Amino acid sequence: MDRRNFIKTVGAAATVSTVVTGPWISNAMAQTGPIRIGLIAPLTGVLAAGGKELVEGFELYWKQNGLTIAGRPVEIVIEDDASNPDTALQKARRLVEQRNVDFMVGSILANTGLAIAEYAKTTGTPYFIPVVAADDLTQRKRIPNVVRVAGYSASQMPRPLADFAYKVKKVRKIVTISQDYTFGHEQSGGFSQTFTELGGKILQQFWHPLNTSDFSPYLAQIKNSGADAVFAMETGADANRFIKQYSNFGLQGKMPMFGAMNLTDQSVIRTLGKEATGIYSSAHFAEGSTNVATVRFVEQYQAAYNKLPSLYGFAAYSCAMWIAEALKLANGVVSDSAAFLKIINSIELTKSPLGRPVKLDSYGNPIYDVFIRETQLRPDGKVWNVPIEVYTGVSQFFNYDPETYMKQPSYSRDFQGIKAS
Repeated sequence: MDRRNFIKTVGAAATVSTVVTGPWISNAMAQTGPIRIGLIAPLTGVLAAGGKELVEGFELYWKQNGLTIAGRPVEIVIEDDASNPDTALQKARRLVEQRNVDFMVGSILANTGLAIAEYAKTTGTPYFIPVVAADDLTQRKRIPNVVRVAGYSASQMPRPLADFAYKVKKVRKIVTISQDYTFGHEQSGGFSQTFTELGGKILQQFWHPLNTSDFSPYLAQIKNSGADAVFAMETGADANRFIKQYSNFGLQGKMPMFGAMNLTDQSVIRTLGKEATGIYSSAHFAEGSTNVATVRFVEQYQAAYNKLPSLYGFAAYSCAMWIAEALKLANGVVSDSAAFLKIINSIELTKSPLGRPVKLDSYGNPIYDVFIRETQLRPDGKVWNVPIEVYTGVSQFFNYDPETYMKQPSYSRDFQGIKAS
């Protein structure tokens, strides 16, 4: 009897997903019945838009492949973490203890991801994180069954950008501005440490609360700082507002802007125009790439959702692809979590939307070719990220010895790794 049924999941922002009705399958049936994946995303609250795109990207891959793998049906059980760590923990427990999922995927914020990771640590349930970027999840506080499949650590991507700013653009003095929370501290720290070790100077660092509506006090100080450029770490609505106000303040084109990868993500710049052009950022994905695999993915995503893919959609799609490759190698057997995790960690993904090989380091974090991107206008007036340089084989430790690097403190507002001049 077919026990599957397509239903609407939690919240108005949820999408169509596959769940099981009726009695849960027994352990004896586990390798012939459905593979059950627990997908956690913020579908309500401040990050609902990003959570929706995470779900879209993950589901797109499985729908393209008939919701089957290695001869077994795939069922995706979606839960809304509401961007709240207590809710995330509750939903993780439900997925493992009531829904009997084989493994969990998802979340976006560091605090929700950390809550799920700590629970996964107690149960041994594999947890794959394509977006949650907290450095220490794959560094000082690594949990073996928590793997950053198709993800990245926060400080990983800004390091090549700092190198590019100093060596190529000849920037010597810079100011940074960032949202005042862990993700911002880590991205700013990665940029600042690399930039100052090269010989550059950080003249001043500005920190502001989430959901800042008026950046003019900061912009006035940035304008009069004597800096060659600014590094901006902004996400969501703050990123959108900062770009607009930077242009309105007359700084666009006069003081170059270097941004964390999320500053110019499609989830931010879709509604912007010329004011969002000319910004440099660094990331492993650039939707404006001419790489055949990337072009094909962008076209497929546009056809499915009528928009250019964001980092959330891309990361979730790539995560699904990575998991599928592991399931093929495992012949669909997921009951032995240790064996499945070993396969996950051994994979070198060669057919992702990046068109470039990706593998994990020994700490469970991907090693990427990282693009320096510039925001440019398309003929249709939309803004996208176009790669102009590439740094090959960038790990979360960049050019540092891992053991030596992890002896320094984690990045925070008080520790940015800035080398004294």
